Amino acid sequence: MPPAHYRYPTHNFTYVSSCVKYMIFLLNFIFWLFGGLLIGIGFYALIDKFHSTGFLKLDTIYDIILNISILMIIAGAVVFIVSFAGCLGALRENTCLLKFYSMCLLLFFLCEMGIAIVAFVFPHTMNGVLEEKFTDKIITSYRDDPDLQNFIDFAQQEFQCCGLSNAGYLDWGKNEYFNISSPSVERGGVPYSCCKNATDISSGLVNIMCGYHIQQLSVAAASKKIWTSGCIEIVRVWAERNLYTIAGVALGAAFSQLFVIYLAKTLEGQIELQKSRWS
Repeated sequence: MPPAHYRYPTHNFTYVSSCVKYMIFLLNFIFWLFGGLLIGIGFYALIDKFHSTGFLKLDTIYDIILNISILMIIAGAVVFIVSFAGCLGALRENTCLLKFYSMCLLLFFLCEMGIAIVAFVFPHTMNGVLEEKFTDKIITSYRDDPDLQNFIDFAQQEFQCCGLSNAGYLDWGKNEYFNISSPSVERGGVPYSCCKNATDISSGLVNIMCGYHIQQLSVAAASKKIWTSGCIEIVRVWAERNLYTIAGVALGAAFSQLFVIYLAKTLEGQIELQKSRWS
């Protein structure tokens, strides 16, 4: 008869932690739904834009980068695929899918850290690159893309700025509708979102004509009616003022990603141990 302290091995024993397994599954299921939602909204916005404008310009890489609906579709597709791999890998205990999942998360983490380091260590260089590469394209595409137009208007109102580069409100002279020599009624003007008081207090309506002919005024005269500084510099100053908050959020997101990567690698190791027990 075997000793009292001896226990027969049970066939139900497993190295795979149910807690780790279903935590990874639940987290990725939420992101999987979020990715699907982004894809759906992106496609809806893209179709709606096509119906309203009648064309879809995708000639250069900038046309894709500045097309918010396409960016939403791409971002949603990436989130959808990666989170689906995490869901299925955890649920089916598939190490190949888990390795793909953890590698994608690590790649995202390294890219985010690279961008953050460049932005914080070389802010003026980042400003110069953004101004050189995107100012002209964003300004000239303002009326061509309704989504981009809404985004620019929101940014100018939220950050109280006008234009993008150090030229400020004069950037809008590069747009065919706001150019001084344009036959448009908006010639020499700026978008209403540059105005300090675009909304009439009594009626509550937005005065879309408040920025007309502003470019023909001096900076001192224009500053009484509109915000004259470019948005890139304003956003940089705002980021410096809120540096600790931004850094805290970034570190929180980074540690969350590292924690999920740790969970995925832990589950991989547990699955490998379980497989070795069967062999």
